[in-house]
Amino acid sequence: MAAATPAPASEAWTAPAGRPARRPVIALDRISKRYGQGEAEVRALDGVNLTIGRGEFVAIVGASGSGKSTMMNIIGCLDASTSGRYFMDGIETGELDEFQLAQIRNRKIGFVFQSFNLIPRTRAVENVAMPLAYRKVPRRVRHARALEALDAVGLSARAGHLPSQLSGGQQQRVAIARALVTEPVLLLADEPTGALDTHSSEEILDLFASLHARGRTIVMITHEPEVAARAQRVVRMQDGKIIADTGVVR
Repeated sequence: MAAATPAPASEAWTAPAGRPARRPVIALDRISKRYGQGEAEVRALDGVNLTIGRGEFVAIVGASGSGKSTMMNIIGCLDASTSGRYFMDGIETGELDEFQLAQIRNRKIGFVFQSFNLIPRTRAVENVAMPLAYRKVPRRVRHARALEALDAVGLSARAGHLPSQLSGGQQQRVAIARALVTEPVLLLADEPTGALDTHSSEEILDLFASLHARGRTIVMITHEPEVAARAQRVVRMQDGKIIADTGVVR
């Protein structure tokens, strides 16, 4: 079946008057997310505006209930807003069907989760190659690209190991390689150091810094200020709103 067109050209992102024409990777325009009704209504996000350009390393930080997880789900096209508009790499996501959203997730976003989400009885190289299998990339090609991705995270020597044969930090490196193998425009990491010890956490943050230095766009969700401080830019959330945005590149 032929791939669906992600969005009509009329719905593509356009720069506001007087702004540079280069489209951002992420553009949230008055995004709100509400749960419940009446007195029971909860505003997980409340009129959020956020633009993230290519090559930025942004940490979204806040306490439990601040809205950062809801923000991640919307940025990752895992959930839809109640109101507002969200552009992912110039494409407005609000009118896309589930198949088109799945294409966005597979082709434009590389996900890194706290729990690694590796397949236990599958070698590292095959875990990394999995997103390419969904695209029906030939086995030999996806194997080669998976090895390249493992090499990019310093783990090519462990390509044949099962997750149980790897440390927590090494498993997270495999997960990062899996996120990178599709060459996404965005690396989206949800509490990527949450399950790691201090030493392994520093290694993962050093890897993110290296990927950022090579031009990767990274958004990292965290509740830890010391982890957020490793990013180029820190967006702080509270009660569904952005209360601070520091280190913005102009």
